[in-house]
Amino acid sequence: MTLEIVPLQPLERGYLRVLRIRAAIGWLVLWGVLTGVDGVLHARLGLPFGWVSGPVPALAVGSVVLLVPRRWRRWGYAFTDRELHVAQGWLVRTHTVVPVSRVQHIDVSQGPLERSAGVATLSLHTAGTEGSLVRLPGIRRERAEDIRDAIRSRIGDTPW
Repeated sequence: MTLEIVPLQPLERGYLRVLRIRAAIGWLVLWGVLTGVDGVLHARLGLPFGWVSGPVPALAVGSVVLLVPRRWRRWGYAFTDRELHVAQGWLVRTHTVVPVSRVQHIDVSQGPLERSAGVATLSLHTAGTEGSLVRLPGIRRERAEDIRDAIRSRIGDTPW
């Protein structure tokens, strides 16, 4: 048996913007919470304001500018007629191969951020428990629909 190397395609550049906005929102929420903690510590213990929340903006900028693009670059996918490959991970690399014959349900979804960036998420539900949901975010909606339609036509061809 020979192992066939499948070249992976990167996610759409618009998804990088989505990831950056999500990370920025998360950092803003954390900053707000820590600013409240700073206020309590200042009032009760007399600690200087910003003792806890001060480093958050620098960490946020570092995360949004440096870490998010690294995470985005580590995603890749490929669709052949028989299977979908999804690779992800920066520290721990995961390469998932979903045979089309195992797919039971397919979703294409878009939130408001994804719609504004022109990307969608393709979700495949397979038989089994662990790993039965495989998500492929950050691809063009048209591409996600093409993959969905191709898988749906293949599922219809398989005898039950």
